[in-house]
Amino acid sequence: MKLRQLDFLLVVTMAVAAAVPSCGQAAAPVPDFNGIWAHPSLGFGPPLSGPGPVRNKSRLPSGAGKFDQLVGDYSNPILKPEAAEIVKKRGEISLSGLAFPDPDNQCLQNPVPYIFWNFDIQLLQQPGKVTIIYQHDDDFREVRLNQPHPAKVIPSVHGDSVGHYEGDTLVIDTVGIKVRPYTMADRFGTPYTEGIHVVERYRLIEYEAAKAAQELAEKEWPRVGDNIDRNYRGKGLQLEFTVEDKGVFTMPWSATQTYLRAARTEWEERVCAENVGHYYESQYYSDKDAHIPTADKPDF
Repeated sequence: MKLRQLDFLLVVTMAVAAAVPSCGQAAAPVPDFNGIWAHPSLGFGPPLSGPGPVRNKSRLPSGAGKFDQLVGDYSNPILKPEAAEIVKKRGEISLSGLAFPDPDNQCLQNPVPYIFWNFDIQLLQQPGKVTIIYQHDDDFREVRLNQPHPAKVIPSVHGDSVGHYEGDTLVIDTVGIKVRPYTMADRFGTPYTEGIHVVERYRLIEYEAAKAAQELAEKEWPRVGDNIDRNYRGKGLQLEFTVEDKGVFTMPWSATQTYLRAARTEWEERVCAENVGHYYESQYYSDKDAHIPTADKPDF
């Protein structure tokens, strides 16, 4: 009996020793995502598998979506009826020749996952956190590493983001994304609730795979941005993200965004013009309230 107990303890000890690195064993290296990355399209790339995002019903002769006429496919099975109706109404506004207000054209901070349209991003890997800077109005997010979400998350535009590394992949989990006027999940005006949950997975992929992924994305979203280094042949950065929101979507869906190194290696300050005004709003936007608030008379 004692012999069996000793054999059992020996097996357990060997299993634990195999699972825990020895004191002299180096930890797995953290992948280097630092620097400026770029992609050329206004919308999301196709998913690696499973249900994908809302697509554009308005198409060019080439078969690609019309980036300047955003008519979301409200028949996409990921949408609940109420969400489909909102997407449909916003598509009708686009077909009328006007634009519905969105975080980009209203110079607002971009919520997650809408923010992933940005052509240029800069990743800064720092002790205890990762900072992501976006092209639009120098918007940025800070991701705390190896920490949980607080017990009570206070909703904010970007939500509360925590991350960790899984081998060669940076995983970011975001909750608590605030709902405000003109906030939406994508370019088609797809709504979301404060129950939205987004998981991002960033990893480096070979140049040829990254180039092919960008070309595939361009079949849906024609090239608009042009800050990709044409001479670069190193690895690309691929973001795969999954979105869940039981208040809006019938199922989780995912999409991708694939980046190559940017041609401009210094981060330029960009400020979104806020001089929309009543004339501009009446000419282009469907919403009478989608202009910068102005006073009827000076306050001094």
